[in-house]
Amino acid sequence: MLIEKIMATVSAKVYEHHKKADGTYNVKICVHHKSERKFIDTNHFVVKKQLTKDYKIKDPFIADKVEQQLRDYRKMISDLDDRLDYFSATSLRDYLRDKDGDIDFIKFCTQHIERLKKGGKKEKGTAKNQSTVLNSLIDYFKRPVVSIKEINSNMLVAYERYLRSERTMTRYNQLGKAVTTTKKGLKDSGLHNHMRDLRTLFNAARELYNNEDLGIYRINHYPFKKYKVGSPPLTKKRNNTLEEVLIIRDCVTKPGSRAELAKELYMLSFYLCGINAVDLYQLTEREIRNGRVDYNRSKTEDKRKDNAFISIKIVDEAKPLLEKYLGQLSIRYSSSDCLNWALCKGMEQLRKLTGIPELTLYWARHTFANTARNDCRMSKDDVALALNHVDEGNRTTDIYIAKDWKIVDDVQRKVIAQLRKIEIKVMKKVQKENETEKIAA
Repeated sequence: MLIEKIMATVSAKVYEHHKKADGTYNVKICVHHKSERKFIDTNHFVVKKQLTKDYKIKDPFIADKVEQQLRDYRKMISDLDDRLDYFSATSLRDYLRDKDGDIDFIKFCTQHIERLKKGGKKEKGTAKNQSTVLNSLIDYFKRPVVSIKEINSNMLVAYERYLRSERTMTRYNQLGKAVTTTKKGLKDSGLHNHMRDLRTLFNAARELYNNEDLGIYRINHYPFKKYKVGSPPLTKKRNNTLEEVLIIRDCVTKPGSRAELAKELYMLSFYLCGINAVDLYQLTEREIRNGRVDYNRSKTEDKRKDNAFISIKIVDEAKPLLEKYLGQLSIRYSSSDCLNWALCKGMEQLRKLTGIPELTLYWARHTFANTARNDCRMSKDDVALALNHVDEGNRTTDIYIAKDWKIVDDVQRKVIAQLRKIEIKVMKKVQKENETEKIAA
């Protein structure tokens, strides 16, 4: 039995009902494949006198140009050989039309990011990071259209120098007003994350426009083969001493100020095993059960089978702060990003008030972990459980072991006890100094 080979044909078409207001007709290429017809618009326009009565092209110049385009398309179809079987009329039309066309990387990034924004929490977070890269590329090239071919290894080296330098950026606020700011150059960690996100975008473009199974490669180069993003650099330790925690706790701040917000959320995070700002923002009465905070950590909720669930005891020190801010942060701020911005400004004020040079909310989490491990000598596994981290080396074992939140309670209790111990030590030191001053007087 003979199997009929699938054929595809292309031909020039001009249709009477496609006449435009100015009296011209666009010459279209009809792609006929698998009993379907799809059309490609050409750059050629003709008037009635350039056509025969049955709408065939009689102008020799236009006819020659169109015939050359048809010959090119026929060769492309012939070169596909047996792979043609895997094409629909639509995909074949797209292939013929776009194979040799340039790709606007900025346009692709914009559309890709918009798709991510419609996804879940993880996708929206990724979209936010990639939007930063997109805006930076527009700033770098000083134009909103950039060919994918311009993203090459030499450009990446120059782009890295640009990112490390101080630069001026103009953005539009919610009122449509242009706001120009000066931004400091990226450090090693920030640069790594930025270039990693750019590589992710480039890989997404290759995935969309290339098809290895069909041998279609619209993006033939890969700049990250020569330019290496590498592993993320080791970050410096970001923890405060317990003496500094006491200074933060006892710092006098103006009621209702951002400095007060920064101080109190720092302490609340420290008391609740390093809970993040976004999770504090999302906490409601529903997450408070039997004297505990039961919540799913937003940062990793979508990445883990247990939805990053953790249960933390509400210790006495945390109760008044939790009562003050529970459910109020989402009323006070329209989004967690707005809360983070207020915290950033509050931390700036708090650093001035306390004299502590480095201080952010995330330092509370690091300080809790550092105290648990180095001062309280808790095991790394127990500290990881309290921080709601996944032990990559024990994923299989974790399937068999139910989580015991009493371990988290034990870590939390010992860290707070250590803070109280340091507080007594500081008080005795101050008392001794005061007595010495009295004797000297």
